[in-house]
Amino acid sequence: MTPLSHTRSAKRQWAGGLTVFAAVMLMIAGVLDICRGIMAIAEDDVFVTTRDYIFQFDLTSWGWIHLILGVVALIVSFGLFTASTWARVAGVAIGGLLVIANFLALPYYPAWSIVMIIASGFIIWALCVVRPDDL
Repeated sequence: MTPLSHTRSAKRQWAGGLTVFAAVMLMIAGVLDICRGIMAIAEDDVFVTTRDYIFQFDLTSWGWIHLILGVVALIVSFGLFTASTWARVAGVAIGGLLVIANFLALPYYPAWSIVMIIASGFIIWALCVVRPDDL
């Protein structure tokens, strides 16, 4: 094995690992967002509401938003396991939407929103750092 082929092999393994990491993280984020959406739709008393927040929405509406984002994230995560380009682009877009949705939901569930923002940041990073020719 030549040093050049060894380097390419290591890059492929690294790129494949990051793509699988992003797929698994997006799948987990999707499932958790689905659960969060169901909680907000079914029982509004689970979440704390703040009256002095600029972005004030009905919790049932937020539940539907999180539920839909979670379902789309779950679908896109399955596409990431095939390393398809459409899934990488959609994964970055869904990751960005998850960051925005969780930022706007900060007053309702602050600790969980921060955790989801960080997880979404790792998803976006993992999908953006891998070049298609490395796969």
